Amino acid sequence: MTAFTITLDPVGILTDEAFYQLCQANPDVKFERSAKGELIVLSPTGGESGRRNAELTTDLNIWNRQARLGYTFDSSTCFKLPNGAERSPDAAWVERSRWEALSPEDRERFPPLAPDFVLELRSASDRLSTIQAKMQEYQDNGVRLGWLINPQDQQVEIYRNGQPVEILQAPQKLLGEAVLPGLVLELTRILA
Repeated sequence: MTAFTITLDPVGILTDEAFYQLCQANPDVKFERSAKGELIVLSPTGGESGRRNAELTTDLNIWNRQARLGYTFDSSTCFKLPNGAERSPDAAWVERSRWEALSPEDRERFPPLAPDFVLELRSASDRLSTIQAKMQEYQDNGVRLGWLINPQDQQVEIYRNGQPVEILQAPQKLLGEAVLPGLVLELTRILA
């Protein structure tokens, strides 16, 4: 997925409401917003990335339906992080009590919280450094566990709150650890 960053200075500031309305008026375009207020326009993914992402989101949701510990979100969900950035991970999960503490309006719009778990899947057109910076931003904003799955290099980077990044070479599976207890994500269909 190719991303284009547009700096709006000196044109003006894209307020929270203006960003939300821009997204609503253009439902076929995927936007994010950086902590500096830059507008990020994301291109659609190709077939292989879409297939892989559907597999990953499905596995996360099946686990969540059984565990009943929280809520799963797909790549269309935009979260307003504590630093002001508005980001859409490829898959995300929020613990039940944190989600239910939000007002109905906050749940309907862009939820003002960092998910407990995020997953980013590198597409063939993605720059690794861009996704790594996004993963670091998630970690800096309180995401407890993050996985950057990189099929091109047969690697997975694991981001844990307050810890250095762990890089695994061609792992067969990932464990949800304390954040997603009991989740075992098989990677044979993803890293193949």
